[in-house]
Amino acid sequence: MTENERRDFCIECRKETKYHLQKKEIVKTIRDKDYVFGITAAICTECGGEMSIPGLIDKNVREIDEQYRTAEGLVSIDDIEKLMKIYKIGKAPLSLALGFGEVTIPRYLEGQVPSKEYSDVVRAALSSPVFMKQKLMENRDKLTDAAYKKALAAAESIEGLFSVSDKMLRVIAYLFEKLEEVTPLMLQKLLYFIQGVYSALYGRPIFEEDCRAWVHGPVYPEVYELFRDFKYNPIDDARFALFVGAADTLTQEEKNVVDLVVNTFGMYGGKVLERITHNEDPWKEARKGYGDSIPSSELLPKERIMKYYVAINRKYGIGTEEGLNAYIHDMLMNSAVVL
Repeated sequence: MTENERRDFCIECRKETKYHLQKKEIVKTIRDKDYVFGITAAICTECGGEMSIPGLIDKNVREIDEQYRTAEGLVSIDDIEKLMKIYKIGKAPLSLALGFGEVTIPRYLEGQVPSKEYSDVVRAALSSPVFMKQKLMENRDKLTDAAYKKALAAAESIEGLFSVSDKMLRVIAYLFEKLEEVTPLMLQKLLYFIQGVYSALYGRPIFEEDCRAWVHGPVYPEVYELFRDFKYNPIDDARFALFVGAADTLTQEEKNVVDLVVNTFGMYGGKVLERITHNEDPWKEARKGYGDSIPSSELLPKERIMKYYVAINRKYGIGTEEGLNAYIHDMLMNSAVVL
């Protein structure tokens, strides 16, 4: 239903009228403390009065609940559901694993607001696989073997994420937020382009990892290990729910470069991006002496990537989408000639 088609009964007008939704502020006292909440109101277009429409009270309750939790630094229902998904654990077993009563997490999922103490425990489990492993081991005797082993395996798998730098994790998470589908091959090439563009524009690498000149182009081996099980399929990794909102921890410069690469290189699939890297000097130099299908793991130094992209920036102006698109166009034209 569109904005103009919204209709319901207005008790002031005593008839069915059109209405529109708008935000309003209310003051509500919770535990002897006043809070200002922004909630949704339905406004009659004829008399300007507020209308009671189906579902609005429930929506307002959710709005107040979310804002109250944010104001007090409390975990949300979404946070708890995310924790269950990441660690592949049910609500009652999660309660026991965290050292709570068996019905605590189920009650939170029904809307009960957690205490700050319990909220902090949930938040710690959500942010640290080491903490979650510790809680699982402390409460091992309260869990079934199946629940314990499954959650522990998930925690150990998440620990594997931290084999790469925090900056790399944040950039990957941001890429996942910006793109609907990313295959391992595509991810590797986008990370390489982000490193090249960022270092050319700002004179320093965005992340510390070095990549290698593999047969299918530049590859960050640590990242490859994280996602090797997805092979040629789009990455759908529940572990990265830990990093939702990662853009908040990136600088504006870093976000700008990721956005720039997503809006240009991100329009192409992994095989096309591979063709571009095969036509670039750093990869060709590192692969010199190797046949097309002969494996190699030659280093692609960050300094060499920077030098190449600094030169490309002078020619194309890769700080803009227009400049990067022109570069991509020329590289694909060159690769077509080679092919």
